[in-house]
Amino acid sequence: MKKTGKSFIKDLGLWIIISMVLGIIVGVIMGEKASMFAPLGDIFMQLIKMVVIPLVAVSIITGAASIGNSKSAGKIGIATFAYYLGTTAFAVCLGLLFGQLFKPGTGLELSKVQALFSLEYADKGGIPGFWETVKGIIPTNPIASLVNGNILQILFFSLFFGFGISTIEKNKKETVLTFFNGVTDALIFVILKIMYLAPIGVFALMADATGTLGLDLLKLVGKLLIVYTFALLLHTFGFYPLMVQIFSKTKAMDFIKKIYPVQLVALSTASSMATLSVNMEVCEESLEVSKETTSFVLPLGATINMDGNAIYYALAACFFAQLFGIELGMAQYIAIIITATVGSIGQAGVPGPSLLVVSVLIAANIPLQGLPLLFAVDRIFDMMRTAVNVTGDASCAVIVDQLREV
Repeated sequence: MKKTGKSFIKDLGLWIIISMVLGIIVGVIMGEKASMFAPLGDIFMQLIKMVVIPLVAVSIITGAASIGNSKSAGKIGIATFAYYLGTTAFAVCLGLLFGQLFKPGTGLELSKVQALFSLEYADKGGIPGFWETVKGIIPTNPIASLVNGNILQILFFSLFFGFGISTIEKNKKETVLTFFNGVTDALIFVILKIMYLAPIGVFALMADATGTLGLDLLKLVGKLLIVYTFALLLHTFGFYPLMVQIFSKTKAMDFIKKIYPVQLVALSTASSMATLSVNMEVCEESLEVSKETTSFVLPLGATINMDGNAIYYALAACFFAQLFGIELGMAQYIAIIITATVGSIGQAGVPGPSLLVVSVLIAANIPLQGLPLLFAVDRIFDMMRTAVNVTGDASCAVIVDQLREV
């Protein structure tokens, strides 16, 4: 199933691009009459929202349960998890910073945007304070949190529940994990079927958007792509080499020169798992990392280390908040940082266009209706963020390997 899913998703990117182009052409030709296609886009969005919350929940549970096993690796396991979590949090903050500095979502009149998209998820009322936000993360009833779609509470419970599973005896743990892995596979199957409708949904929303707003909206998407690329370059060739320079014996320039084969494979495959063998070879032979370290750090990173995705989530949140004229307060920023950082643990199980961004937007009370506008260029986003992710994996291996000598 996984092989078929990957093949389909690879072909899906081409169909989505074709659908986007057709949608733009139809929108330009039909003008405001293209709004007749809007219900098709709405149906597609409803189907995505139907699956994403349970999928994120079970993915976080299984991911956290696997991470819990890192205790057997002692200080290397703790250091690896801490590095991945810390760099992901930094990546989210970097994305938010770039979103606020360059404001990729500004440039359209709010009245035009409101006419095109529903603001049903926008909460412009009073913004809760810091402690109210922290208390609001802890669910009093996890089942109610699932029913109400409270993403932060779902992440909090799923994370702790997954760690709890990792501590029970082996036979019981395998039984529980088998169940949740089965649920994850079933939900991924549903997502794959829903994604068959992605070209139709993207066509409908692009036709509606172009017909109503013209090409101005597409210019904003192009601006977002430019800002995102700049942020990824800074994180990849600035932040990671700096960490390597400070916390290891490897020089930053040597790291940059030797890691490029891994980045090229990541760009072409858009898959951290497909790049894993090349990453291990480069780390062991070129960067002189021990096999014991690479065999632990890199597979774990390919599963949970998603800095490129984290930057994308933060920028997308800023983009749509600016597009809909929503002011982000401290509560929203905290929600975005926590959801994007913790959510990266389960990201590896989500196929196709990065659907965890749905959870990030919901957590910050930002409308979802414009999200398919980004699906058409998601393949480009995916190639670049995968290159960032595998670079982060390699930097972690280089740094953590130093602990073996301490």
